[in-house]
Amino acid sequence: MTDLHTAAPWKNSTKITIAALIALLAIAAYYVGITGLFATDPSQQFRPIGLAVIIPVALFFTAYALSSRLRTFVLAQDLRTLTMLHHWRVLGFTFLILYAHDIFPAAFAWPAGFGDILIGFTAPFVVTRLARNPAFATSRRFIAFHALGLVDFVVAVIAATLTSGAFPDLVEGPLTSGAMEVWPLNLFPSFFVPLFIITHVVVLLKARELRREARTPANAGLQAA
Repeated sequence: MTDLHTAAPWKNSTKITIAALIALLAIAAYYVGITGLFATDPSQQFRPIGLAVIIPVALFFTAYALSSRLRTFVLAQDLRTLTMLHHWRVLGFTFLILYAHDIFPAAFAWPAGFGDILIGFTAPFVVTRLARNPAFATSRRFIAFHALGLVDFVVAVIAATLTSGAFPDLVEGPLTSGAMEVWPLNLFPSFFVPLFIITHVVVLLKARELRREARTPANAGLQAA
């Protein structure tokens, strides 16, 4: 099995490219938020802010499908580092603070906040298990953790849509999730969420390749020996 502890080092050109792409996404998120480009009437069921999540992820999948260099780069990344990045999602408690200050409704803040806190709190334990046993990367539990991280975003998006004001018969009350569509809170759907989704996807893609590698006759024979 591929050694998870020997991830390919990044070249300077790679570091510059990644930094430039992240900076570009941050600038785009700032522009979208400060101009209210994706802000819309509360009664509108289609929430354009969702495009801020979909477009970067779709571009990643397109590039991954078309570029063999990107596929090689993705599959050379350290799963521990990528998984540990999700520890930052403990910042989901921000949603609970905003709920306490009557900025977000409970129907949005609770699932979005507690979901992120759960993933963020669990990430170090997953990384510790992975460091002790690299084969854990092919386990159902490891894959389930990252799948759950993606599901958390789906739940948050659904909750944000339902509490946007477009469905008054389902969710009543004066508070909406509309603040997520403008600066500075649009940083969550326009910047952080796409990046976290892409890291989840990268991990799952590599885990899939490791599982395939583990099932090959040559590796199966080595493990049996």
